[in-house]
Amino acid sequence: MTSSHGGKKMWCVGELDDECIFKMEDVLKIYEKPLSEREPVVCVDEKPVVLHKDTRPSIPMQPGQVARRDYEYERCGTANVFCGIEPKAGIHFTQVTPTRASPEFADFILEIAAYYPAADTIHLVMDNLSTHTRKALVDRFGEAAGGWLWDRFTVHYTPKHRRSLNRRCL
Repeated sequence: MTSSHGGKKMWCVGELDDECIFKMEDVLKIYEKPLSEREPVVCVDEKPVVLHKDTRPSIPMQPGQVARRDYEYERCGTANVFCGIEPKAGIHFTQVTPTRASPEFADFILEIAAYYPAADTIHLVMDNLSTHTRKALVDRFGEAAGGWLWDRFTVHYTPKHRRSLNRRCL
């Protein structure tokens, strides 16, 4: 899988070592689990967004004409959107935050845990971002509460993207 910028490859998956294969097989096994109220599977990620303000008023819809908006906008900063989904149940979690820092991540995880009070464990699939850790919850809520909250989850990290420094990405 590659991402390109102006036709130039920016990264690619490096060699598939034992750790990468183990993590991918673990995630695939979790995705195969049947729908379960006692062990829901929730996938989490975040996305930065640019905040826009219209510079000209929109032209409202009229009979036979759709509403129109100008393409120009004023940039008004950025925000983060945490997204979670339990795909087999169609349940979505969304939380807009100023940043994707550890305290905001911890608050989002608390929201997910609160939704499943009767779950034995919540399988959490997420990437290896530095804030996606037990430490984030402990720093936010203290050792007892943060540790208890982290233990509500069985965490499944996706494999890390590896930059290829000494071979071409195809």
